[in-house]
Amino acid sequence: MGMKELNLEIKLSYVTGLRSIVLNEINKKKVFHVRREVGDSIYLDYVSNLDEVRELRSVARAYVVSQDTKYNPLYISNHKSILGCLIEAVIAGNEDEFKTFKITCAGSDSPEIRDISEYIKKTYKLIETEESDLKIHIIKIEDEWEVGIQSTPRPLSLRNYKVRHMSGAMDPTIAYALNSLCELERAESYLNIFSGSATLLIEAGLCYPKLKEIVGFDNNKKHLSLAIQNVKEAGLIQKARLKEADIFDKPDLGRFDAITSDLPFGMVVSKNEDLETLYRTFIEYCEEKLLPNGTLGVYTSEYEIIESILRKSRFKIFQSLQLKLPTNVGGYLRPKIIVCKLQTS
Repeated sequence: MGMKELNLEIKLSYVTGLRSIVLNEINKKKVFHVRREVGDSIYLDYVSNLDEVRELRSVARAYVVSQDTKYNPLYISNHKSILGCLIEAVIAGNEDEFKTFKITCAGSDSPEIRDISEYIKKTYKLIETEESDLKIHIIKIEDEWEVGIQSTPRPLSLRNYKVRHMSGAMDPTIAYALNSLCELERAESYLNIFSGSATLLIEAGLCYPKLKEIVGFDNNKKHLSLAIQNVKEAGLIQKARLKEADIFDKPDLGRFDAITSDLPFGMVVSKNEDLETLYRTFIEYCEEKLLPNGTLGVYTSEYEIIESILRKSRFKIFQSLQLKLPTNVGGYLRPKIIVCKLQTS
């Protein structure tokens, strides 16, 4: 069966709450056409150049998929060329990246799935493993069956510049979203406070090459050393400056068109600082260091605290996005992206 008869689509999944950001990024690229939306997934017309898809920065994962009411495991095991077309679309030109595979499906030990698995081993010389490069799914979505493959071995949200994972580090798709709301196209200078592993700062440097000055500061030496490694890996070491500094010392680093921060919360804050004092000090510092018409963008789970401080400040909130992130223990975090402007009057 050829590609044309298959009705291939691109399926994008993203963090709950980032829909407007994802649609905005898709609409900037003329190659993409949205077909439909289901839950937190957007389906696009198929594009043969998957590199266009792999470059999306607001998307967590991208898949090549095909849907039909008859694509159950038995049907696919009898029509293996359907899956073959999908596999070839994904691995074309990137064969070296795909050595292993896994099929996710209810009843993954069934004879049909074992049969499909043997076909993949023989035809594509891939090894079946739990942690795999080629991630295949056969799932039921309402009345349809969907056969799909993730377009990259790792999720798109895992950036290549990340030297190693830091617990509590910001999801790069959320960092991209926050930066995209801060009018950085018009900015020349950018400050990232509590810079951590430098995700916000790096996303800004990579997406907005016209930024002339990119500065970050943090008071944690371990964070700074990891941030410097990440900045080097991203190719921004000539452009970005990272400083060891404490917000309570009001470091004098100049004034900026945009200030962003993934605000520390809960466990991250040392015991002798309460969040309210920390956030108030942060807002006072931003009032001082933001240039007229500049933008402040923050990300936090403790948004009630920051919102009450902002109401008493010279800032006016002009946009906020509520997100929903699953936790390891089966619950949800509901952080917010909040974007503000200084009131001039």
